Amino acid sequence: MAVAQKNPEKKVVFPLDVWEKAEKIEDLEDWLLANDEEFIKKMRQSRQDDLAGKGRPWEEVKKELSIS
Repeated sequence: MAVAQKNPEKKVVFPLDVWEKAEKIEDLEDWLLANDEEFIKKMRQSRQDDLAGKGRPWEEVKKELSIS
């Protein structure tokens, strides 16, 4: 196990092979998300909603968020 810790109150534990193979911080973030059951559950629900036509057009969202 490898431990990443910036804040003394918070730490993240990775399997050593994941830590050693990671080339950048995004690799570690991807591993964390891929192993987060709640994140996976939300992504699956989002995909089901999208397939059921419950999504909103991107142009509408951009306008609401004032994104050009």
